Amino acid sequence: MGTKQPGFVRGLRIDTRQIGSGYPFDLPAVSWLVTSGGIELSPTATFLVGENGSGKSTLVEAIAVACGFNPEGGSQNFRFATRASESSLADHLVLTWGLAKPRTGFFLRAESYYNVATEIERLDREPGPSLLASYGGVSPHERSHGESFLDLVVHRFGPQGLYVLDEPEAALSVRGCMAVLRRIHDLVGQKSQFIIATHSPILLSLPGATILQIDADGSIQQVNYDEALPVALTRDFLTAPDRFLRHLLADDT
Repeated sequence: MGTKQPGFVRGLRIDTRQIGSGYPFDLPAVSWLVTSGGIELSPTATFLVGENGSGKSTLVEAIAVACGFNPEGGSQNFRFATRASESSLADHLVLTWGLAKPRTGFFLRAESYYNVATEIERLDREPGPSLLASYGGVSPHERSHGESFLDLVVHRFGPQGLYVLDEPEAALSVRGCMAVLRRIHDLVGQKSQFIIATHSPILLSLPGATILQIDADGSIQQVNYDEALPVALTRDFLTAPDRFLRHLLADDT
């Protein structure tokens, strides 16, 4: 990965004027961003890791919306809505943009990709060139969840793109994660930028990526691969599963 790559989104901070109380501002990570002044993002790939409820998916969603993507996913041209579930955080997020502008982009949310697939089918029925050609030539609804994800990354994602992904591994097998890892690596080499929330040790192994870990107190710190919680905990479990199982499955009585 070239370190001279400028990147599209260089960093972010919270505009503290008129921020509210309650969700999402009571999330540990958001509270930390308010007081810390923000974070810098890698020009190639930034991974956000943390426990459930730490705020990483909320933050990634807000980044995507602040970049102009549809809250439920898709490209910047997708404007459908099925159920408004996004937080108001994007309204208070200030992104620092580089001089270069992305040629293309996509926001992938594992939990709402079914809705994106339905919108792709609807748009494909409209007059003009087939939209499905950019998604492997077949409707995502006619593929398994994992296959449709791979079709998206292989056929729709292209060079010089800005891609925001929220837990893409949710639909993928181990082999599928490896395939996506290779595709991300290739696209970064073609001047694309990725911002990804993940629990996957496989995706986190991307060479040259920045891993930002959200700790229990909400602080966001850069860690190396071996220090990242998904990597360390998975490695410990695989090294001594019996020890973990004795604790996890112990009879409380």
